[in-house]
Parts: sequence; structure tokens; C-alpha cells
Amino acid sequence: MSGFDREGESRRGALKCLAWAGTGLVWTLAGGVPASIGLAAAAETRRAAPFSFVQISDSHIGFSKPFNPDARVTFREAVAKIAALPRRPDFILHTGDVSQLSKDSQFDDADQILKEAGLPVFHVPGEHDVLDEGQGKAFLDRYGKGAKGAGWYSFDHSGVHFVALVNVVNLKAGGMGDLGPDQLAWLKDDLAAHGPSTPIVVFTHIPLWAVYPDWGWGTDDAAQALALLRRFGSVTVLNGHIHQVQQKVEGHVAFYTARSTAFPQAAPGAPGATPGPLAVPADRLGEVLGVREVDFVAKGHALAVTDQTLA
Repeated sequence: MSGFDREGESRRGALKCLAWAGTGLVWTLAGGVPASIGLAAAAETRRAAPFSFVQISDSHIGFSKPFNPDARVTFREAVAKIAALPRRPDFILHTGDVSQLSKDSQFDDADQILKEAGLPVFHVPGEHDVLDEGQGKAFLDRYGKGAKGAGWYSFDHSGVHFVALVNVVNLKAGGMGDLGPDQLAWLKDDLAAHGPSTPIVVFTHIPLWAVYPDWGWGTDDAAQALALLRRFGSVTVLNGHIHQVQQKVEGHVAFYTARSTAFPQAAPGAPGATPGPLAVPADRLGEVLGVREVDFVAKGHALAVTDQTLA
């Protein structure tokens, strides 16, 4: 993780959202009440100017298959879109699998490409980022300054509390994610300092909801974390790992998965499919990565989602 002080950064803002899925997600927040860019309601919120941030995921730098022989190319395309946004985001969240094989050269390439966005970046590891002999030491040495344990941390920004969780260092049977008792104890203490009206954004790699446990697409002890989050009125959970867009709402908790910038995976439980890279014709790669725009409107209104391909 890099960027501004994760514990102390605070500005005033409103929450709005524009999302790039497959190339990254752009989120804008207004005190926990989602609102689309340009809405008069956003200007009337008690907090001042809105802010935005970008989620990117599963860049898999080092991945090479015939349909995507160099994942750096599609990652650079994603970063170029972020840099070209008409409204500059405040920072980027990378939700893991920065690299394919946890090699320093792969992390170096990812960092050089991300610099083209000119934004602070906050990271959490994916399982592909903890394959080194130190089981994630290379990732922590690079991105985990000031983090706890295997790399968990939190920071505040414009009245929103961001929580980075790590669920890839002690995978359970079938590849299910795991937070572990130490991280859960830290999370309890971290959240205790915030009132129920504080908007919470959690970002991690493997989903905190059971997308498809047979493929390891879930977190074994997620229920304990979600129980700690239940008292908050606005909770958004962002993850990667499954390389496709899925969303779910449970009470005040909204879950969103992001596409990869490198390759797609099959839909959960698709007949004859297994988790892993899904081969597509090279000339259709843009179609499976796509662009997704998400507008949050005023409280009580529906979530407006527009998906477009990159083709």
C-alpha cells in the first residue's frame, strides 16, 4: 500500500459512484448516501465537495496466454482510462493479484504502470501475491508499511472509514479465504472507534459473501466480520478474485466484485467449467473486460448500472 496517511487523512465529502469494471471502479461517496454525479441532492448534503476513488483488481502482471500475451498491455489501458477521467479521483484501491507469481519484476512493472495515473494507491494482496518464499513478505515490504499482521489496515477519508482486510494467506479447504482470529480482533477494535452513522468501505481480495464456495469463492469466517459491520448504516464491500461483476445487498451491506484487467473467469458453477483463466478469442478480449458505469442516486432510489464493452 502506498499513498497518504491511512490513519489520519480526512476531508469533507459526499459519496457518488462511477465504476469501471474490468478496467477499474470509480467510486464517489457522500456521507454514506450514494448519489450520482451532477445530482442537485449531492450539493445539498451536509458534507462538502464529493470525492471519488478507483478500484482496480487482478492485474496479474506476468500473465501470458495467447488471448492476452502480455497483461501489462491491458493494465496500461485501464490506467490510461483512469488518468483520462474528466474528474480526477482522489486515490486508487487495488484489490489484489497485482502479480502473477509474486516476482519483484512483476511488482516493479505494475508500479511503473500505476504511476501513469498520478494517484496514491492502496493495496491488499491476492493469493498470487503471496507465492514467494516469505509467503507475502515481498508484497508487505513493498506495499505494507505501517500495516498490521499480514497487511491489514484502515484509513479515513472525507468522513468515510476504509478498511483493508487480508483473506489469502491461510486459505481453507477448496481455496476459501480466511481472515483469522487476530485480524478479526483487530477489526473489532478498529470499528469500535466509529459511530453507526460512519460510512464504511471494506476492500479485500476474496469475496466476503459466498459467491460459489465449491470454487473457493468466499471467505470461511466472513460471518464474524459482517457481524461487526452490521451496526453501521452504510457498508460497501469491494473485492476482486472472481474476475467478473457480481453484486449483492444484505441489509445495509452492499457487495461488489470487480473484473480483472487481465483475463475473465467462467460464471460461478457454469457447466463443465472450473475456476481459472477463461480462454477467449484475442479479438474479443475487450468484450469480456468491458467498462461499467455505476451511478448511486439519492437514498431510497435504485442503483443505476450501465455496462459497456471495451470493444
